[in-house]
Amino acid sequence: MAAAPWDRIEGKIQPWHRDRLAVVYVRQSTPQQVLDHAESTRLQYGLTQRAVNLGWAASRVLVIDEDLGHSASGVVDRAGFQRLVSEVGLDHVGLVLGLEMSRLARSGREWHQLLELCALSGALLADPDGVYDPAEHNDRMLLGLKGTISEAELHLIKQRMWNGRIGKARRGELAVPLPVGYLRRPDGQVVRDPDQQVQTVVRLVFDLFDELGTINAVLRFLVDDGIQMGIRVREGPERGTLAWRRPSRIVIQNMLRHPAYAGVYVYGRSRTDPRRRLAGRPFTGRVRRPPEDWLVYLPDVLPAYISAERHERNLARIEANRARSQSMGALRDGPALLTGLIFCGRCDTRMVVHYQRGQGGKLWPKYECSRAKADYGGELCQQLSGTCVDRHVTGLLLAAMAPAALEVSLQAAEQAQHRREEVDRIWQQRLERADYAIDRARRQYQLAEPENRLVVRELEKEWEHALAERRQLGEEYDRRTAARPRVLTAAERDQIRALAADLPAVWQAPTTTDADRKQLARHLIEKVSVTVVGDSERVTVQITWTGGHRTAGELVRPVARLDQLSYFPRLAERARELAASGHSAPAIAKLLNSEGFRPPKRREHFGTQGVRTLLQDLGCVSLQEQALHRKAAQLGHHEWWLTDLARELGMPRVTLFGWIQRGWVTAHQLTDHRRSWIIHADPAEVERLRQLHQQSRGHRPRQAWLDHQQATIIRNEEGNHGDDVEPHV
Repeated sequence: MAAAPWDRIEGKIQPWHRDRLAVVYVRQSTPQQVLDHAESTRLQYGLTQRAVNLGWAASRVLVIDEDLGHSASGVVDRAGFQRLVSEVGLDHVGLVLGLEMSRLARSGREWHQLLELCALSGALLADPDGVYDPAEHNDRMLLGLKGTISEAELHLIKQRMWNGRIGKARRGELAVPLPVGYLRRPDGQVVRDPDQQVQTVVRLVFDLFDELGTINAVLRFLVDDGIQMGIRVREGPERGTLAWRRPSRIVIQNMLRHPAYAGVYVYGRSRTDPRRRLAGRPFTGRVRRPPEDWLVYLPDVLPAYISAERHERNLARIEANRARSQSMGALRDGPALLTGLIFCGRCDTRMVVHYQRGQGGKLWPKYECSRAKADYGGELCQQLSGTCVDRHVTGLLLAAMAPAALEVSLQAAEQAQHRREEVDRIWQQRLERADYAIDRARRQYQLAEPENRLVVRELEKEWEHALAERRQLGEEYDRRTAARPRVLTAAERDQIRALAADLPAVWQAPTTTDADRKQLARHLIEKVSVTVVGDSERVTVQITWTGGHRTAGELVRPVARLDQLSYFPRLAERARELAASGHSAPAIAKLLNSEGFRPPKRREHFGTQGVRTLLQDLGCVSLQEQALHRKAAQLGHHEWWLTDLARELGMPRVTLFGWIQRGWVTAHQLTDHRRSWIIHADPAEVERLRQLHQQSRGHRPRQAWLDHQQATIIRNEEGNHGDDVEPHV
């Protein structure tokens, strides 16, 4: 009789090999193979006796079977193979046994790593064909060839499986997981879920997204009205049964994105990224592909809930809701009406909104074109107050809606009633389901034999539980119906019609939220382009309405300085004429207001102090004021009046006064009735303040002040007494 391959060891096994462990590596690729191919598992475990026959003690045989049911295509998910490599690297292993060398690894990288470690540690490998020493050239070549064949075999297996899968997918016959609202029959046909409540909830989700516009708003509506999602269980003993679960953002998002609801059969929407799997995140290894990279796209194959055009609109709306510069973004809190709609007329870039908190905590919006500043570190292209733009657009918006106000109000009433009827229908279906559960529990209880008390007691508990759930559900339905009836009352309809006649009142009503105003603006307006004329108060506005019609106009924005006003030369000339004629500051203010001149910063009229400041800036100070200044004090060396230094620096007096309050300049206050300020500044200090002012025009001068802190915050005794009084501007 010929000797068995296991007996032809040719002296490769040395006594020191038997002093180490003999490792039996057991693996099958899938859990289904473990169940269907029990003989392969038995043969692999039987290798422990082979190790004993080769001279190893039974206590020195280690079985590694953690990889039963795991594929060998990667090392991340195979704890058993990692344990084997670790034991070999620690010189604990003398022999590695396997039914096939392909059981060890399907990857060339893993296979040659194991061979290298075995060669370094002196460990042997064995299969039914013989015993191999990776340190010997011939055995190393043979093992390498076995590994190459194993890897090629895996590729052929995958290729055959892939060809079969993609062939069925291209015919629309491959069974893929179905989204909410669909069911696969035993013959493989895909149909809408036969449960009417499931279909009603699915349609409600799409209707709500058309109306509300965001996934978060849809989720809030479902939660507030107590609507649940019907989902078919995919795994476990209850596979295929209907389970009612609370709505979630991911479920709603998948419903809106999935093309199956438009009747489209798709395959290959995602792929596995091996970089993510190697990073230790196997459950996030799948990444979405763009539609042009999908492998199969078969329209009109599945029963549809919505049209293909509606599905495309939903995808576009979801993309537009993303917070990116290329999209409008979702509706968010904040009073800025034109968020996502306003563009810079100079560079055609979408402008961003910033808020400033005013008195009483009120937020004041400001629109900025900051793309060049954010991307390239440049200057702001332009910025302007959001209140004036919103007021201008609101007037045009209300005027455009006025002719269709009554029709819109009637449609809103019908839409509100239809939505209430849909919600009420879902609740009626829930109540009907609860009644069926009670009837079923009652029939089961009545069909049970009274003598079998063990069964009867359990069925009685189920019946009582169904009755309690029905009672609780009915009470909740009654409360919701009382709070919001199913049908609009006559008073509610009359109120809607009355409000339609007064759109400005509806627009300004406390019940109208900022999100409602923004939503309405986005329905009617496609784009608002604004351009500030130079650095003045004039702003040109062009509104592009939905449908392509355009409306051009001009508005006035608040500016910080008088010299920014487009009519400042005429204003200055007129002020000089009136001052030269001997008019007092109150008289000049009255005349300027009557002639239509207006100051900056949202003020409606010139005041006396404002005229005095204007005259001082123009060098037209009256003789009376000059006498008061001479009597107040004589300027010392390197001393300036606040107004004179502000004029020298080319900055507003109020800004320089703010620097005095913060201690950024050295000054003291007189004790006369005017409480005038005198600033101490030599030529070097004047130059520093001029540079500080130039820096502050682009950003807050905090860093510049820190750089000169030691030189600027020097408060002498006479400059720190008395209260700081802000000058009138």
